Amino acid sequence: MTDDAETEDEEEILVPEDTYLTAGVHIGTQQKSKDMERFIHKVRNDGLFVLDIDQTDGKVRSLAKLLSRYPPERVLLVSARQYGKRPIEKFSDIMGTASIAGRFIPGTLTNPSLDHFIEPEVIVVIDPSADRQAVKEAVNAGLPIVGLVDTNNSLKNVDIAVPSNNKGRKALALVFWLLAREMKLFQGEIDNRDEFDYEVDDFEQTL
Repeated sequence: MTDDAETEDEEEILVPEDTYLTAGVHIGTQQKSKDMERFIHKVRNDGLFVLDIDQTDGKVRSLAKLLSRYPPERVLLVSARQYGKRPIEKFSDIMGTASIAGRFIPGTLTNPSLDHFIEPEVIVVIDPSADRQAVKEAVNAGLPIVGLVDTNNSLKNVDIAVPSNNKGRKALALVFWLLAREMKLFQGEIDNRDEFDYEVDDFEQTL
């Protein structure tokens, strides 16, 4: 493969834009934080801010490369949000990472005397606001923090921001399906994306 061909492949969008749009990955909230201005594409007539899908796509790709460098058992995914439960648990089943869905018990990252104490090397939170306890403890533990961030989120303490609808059931399923697929590709466990044996629906929280 030529260098030009490699570059072209790297820049190819991970899924068709319509797939992102149908899942609502781009749909933000009616609030916009100053931190998130650079990720916002436009504001709709109904007042909803819309995220830039191209930036989301690039950030998912970059995150897959980053997380692939860590031992999977030292990667922790956290979601207090109900719609994040299935995506992070399915991702962890496939990738071998750790996950905490629902209530994050204080001391999980900071109190070695607790039975549930764990020592990850990096943490991924569905929503820095909803997962504030996990973020606080990750900061205290000196861990890099990855956050899925919506238009209303603050980026305080977020080291790596992935702009995305972090409240939508289908949006979260698609993001974590893409992340798992790209990591498998980077890790050489599949030769091309068509070999990924899972569907987006496998990552979607049931109602």
